[in-house]
Amino acid sequence: MDKLETSPLVDVNSIMEKSQSRVWNALGGEREFIISVAETQNVLSKFARSKMKFVILNVDLVGSTKLSMNLPLDRLAKMIQTFNQEMSIIVKEFGGFVLKYVGDAVLAFFVISSRQSQVKGACTSAINCAKCMLQVTNNGISPILNQYNCPEINLRIGIDFGENAIIQSGWDIHPNMIDMEDDSYNNITKKVQNSIKKPIYDILGYSISIAVKMTTLANTNHMVIGQLIYDVLDDSQKALFQQLDISSAIWSYASNNTGENIYNVYTNI
Repeated sequence: MDKLETSPLVDVNSIMEKSQSRVWNALGGEREFIISVAETQNVLSKFARSKMKFVILNVDLVGSTKLSMNLPLDRLAKMIQTFNQEMSIIVKEFGGFVLKYVGDAVLAFFVISSRQSQVKGACTSAINCAKCMLQVTNNGISPILNQYNCPEINLRIGIDFGENAIIQSGWDIHPNMIDMEDDSYNNITKKVQNSIKKPIYDILGYSISIAVKMTTLANTNHMVIGQLIYDVLDDSQKALFQQLDISSAIWSYASNNTGENIYNVYTNI
């Protein structure tokens, strides 16, 4: 996918170098995990109890079950943490936000403003983000893992977009620090009553389900995009993808727009 140019504001070589430095440090014992979803929650709070169009990107670590069977737990944890952090940083570099971590996958989104012209930009950013993920993983992270006798990291990525509801999924409760040595029932009750509560927001929508499901259709170190993403690309970008010919027994999901016909998906060549 060399013809698919990244944003001039994104320096992939710089991302690669910084990623390699962090991975070297992590494998050498100097952990530098700087993952935070606070910014995501701030963004979602602005759209709380409303509907928004998002481009959804799901990146999945291939073969994690096999890794869990063959690697010591501490080494497996280090690989998953490294994967989560590096993918999260790349998402941010391309203007996206990490929604959540689901086992061995990172689920992210790109905001589409009310202007229709923003759809193509958000879709292109997500595709370029996926491209960067594959480049950094294959050319930056995996060679370092090999030198530490760790297996290579391989990815699958699914991307789609559509309308989503921003819902409150719970509360983030921070008790006030009052008399922490007294853990009596009455004092615990006071802590809860005096706690600081912040709502936790999540995204609910058909495009999330489809993006996650289509990820399983991707070949190792490839991405799969939905018809709605493909349709907004220009001809030169479309030429970098080909439609997947999939049996209806494997893929039978309907169109996001009409609810009829099979929803077409495309993979990078």
